[in-house]
Amino acid sequence: MKPTEFEYHAPQSLDEAVGLLATLEDAKLLAGGQSLMPMMNFRYLMTSHLIDLNGVAALIGVEEKDGRLHIGSMTRQRDIELSPLIAQHAPLIREAYSLVSHKQIRNRGTYGGALCQLDPSSEQPCFTAALDGVLSIAKQEGGRLQLRELPMSDWAQMYMTPALEEGELLAGVSLEIWPQGHGYAFEEFARRHGDYAIVGVAALCTADAQGRLDRVALAVCGVGPGPVRLLETEAALLGRPMDEAAIRVASDAARQLEVMSDAHISSDYRQHLAGTLTERALRTAFSRVGQQSHGQSNRQS
Repeated sequence: MKPTEFEYHAPQSLDEAVGLLATLEDAKLLAGGQSLMPMMNFRYLMTSHLIDLNGVAALIGVEEKDGRLHIGSMTRQRDIELSPLIAQHAPLIREAYSLVSHKQIRNRGTYGGALCQLDPSSEQPCFTAALDGVLSIAKQEGGRLQLRELPMSDWAQMYMTPALEEGELLAGVSLEIWPQGHGYAFEEFARRHGDYAIVGVAALCTADAQGRLDRVALAVCGVGPGPVRLLETEAALLGRPMDEAAIRVASDAARQLEVMSDAHISSDYRQHLAGTLTERALRTAFSRVGQQSHGQSNRQS
């Protein structure tokens, strides 16, 4: 199949991109194109205007600023995975990316494209939620570029539907930097390596000098339209030692989540996976607390 006829636009600045979005009817944004182009070729999606963001340099890059990591929406997934800043400050991201599809896809796919596609099982919204991501959203108003911020917890409106209003685009994301020596892990179960996960779990933790948890973050993907943070469980774990009892508290809570089902995967099985993967992720995160070097994951990429 071939896509329907459309007009191609290649803006070179963020101002130009939001200006096109504000003036063109029935326009779609091209990021990595790993999902959009097949949908257009099969005519699941048709558009009159295609706005290619690949020339907008302001949307590309990884930097540390004001105590947070900032990642542009058009940054390639493979570049994020290999970034020294990510290795130093957010090893969870590198570990998650080792599970995202295959290197050939990550070479082209973008962080913002995956967040906007918002597949329920995608690893990228999941680690963004665990790292308390704040999304920067751009729009033209009154002929001028305007930015608004949105926490990741408010990003998913419904199945594969992010909280973008008419004429808006995702410009970038800022992520919290956890202290050196924090524990981290990303676990998932997929039918084959490179497939979307059925369920995935991101875990982060720190402990005090007595080995008691003083901070925990747990996020689960594949159970609903967006990643789910186990906020009550995180609070319940504070002050507990990093032991099997703490792991059971978390895994039991994950098994009680209200989850979706489909023609292939039952809700009972998703709940089972949520509990099992939470157990594995938290156990690995506990084992890494106090390690100063996060540079390499033992995952195959």
